Amino acid sequence: MQIMSQSILSLRNATIFQEGKIILSDVNLEVKQGEFIYIIGKTGSGKSSLLKTLYADLELKEGAGHIVDFDLATLKEDDIPFLRRKIGIVFQDFKLLPDRTVKDNMLFVLKATGWKDKAAMKSKIEEVLDHVGMKTKYYKNPFELSGGEQQRVAIARALLNDPELILADEPTGNLDPKTSLEVMDLLNKIHQSGKSILMATHDYALIVKFKQKTIKCEGGKLFEVLAQSSS
Repeated sequence: MQIMSQSILSLRNATIFQEGKIILSDVNLEVKQGEFIYIIGKTGSGKSSLLKTLYADLELKEGAGHIVDFDLATLKEDDIPFLRRKIGIVFQDFKLLPDRTVKDNMLFVLKATGWKDKAAMKSKIEEVLDHVGMKTKYYKNPFELSGGEQQRVAIARALLNDPELILADEPTGNLDPKTSLEVMDLLNKIHQSGKSILMATHDYALIVKFKQKTIKCEGGKLFEVLAQSSS
C-alpha cells in the first residue's frame, strides 16, 4: 500500500563520483511521494552528476541509495532498464531522435520498454501528448518544432510509462524566459496530478516564482535552503 509520505528516493552518506573524482560527499537526500524538490547550484557544482547517479548512468560506489524500490548500491546492469521504466527523465537538450516524428519518438520508447499492443501504444501516445498540449504535433519532426515544443514532447515522453518520479536536469536551460515559465507551469501541473519531481536548475528566477523545497549544491555538499518569508 502506498501512502503520501512514503519515501520514493533516499540517499544516505553517499559519495558521488565522476571519472574517479569525488564530486559530492556526505550526500543525504530524501524525496517523498508527491514532493517537488529543486536542486540549485552553479554549472559544474555536481547537480547533473547527482541525477546521473540516481538514474544509474553513474555508479553509486559509496553510501546507501534507494530509488523507486531499487537499491543503487547493488544495482546490476540488467536492472537499469527496469529502473528507468519507473522514472521519467527530462534533459536540458531534449534528446529527441531527430530523424523520427513525434509519434515515432514515443513508439521507440514504448517498444524499448516492452509494449506490444499497437492500439494501446497509440492511445498512450495520444494521452501524454494531449497532457502537454502537443497532440496536434503527432506527425511533426523535432526540427519543425520550437525549443519549448520539443521540451513539451520530451516531458510527454517521460510520462509514457506513468513514472513514480520525474528527474529533470536543467529542463529550461536551453529555453528563453517566457518559454521557461510555460514549461515550469507544465511541470507544476504534472506535480499537482500526484507525481514526484526532482529538478536540477541554476535559474534562481524560476525557483522564486515557483516556490518549492530547495536543496543547494555547493562546495561538494548538499544542504537545504530555507525559504524566505514574504513578510
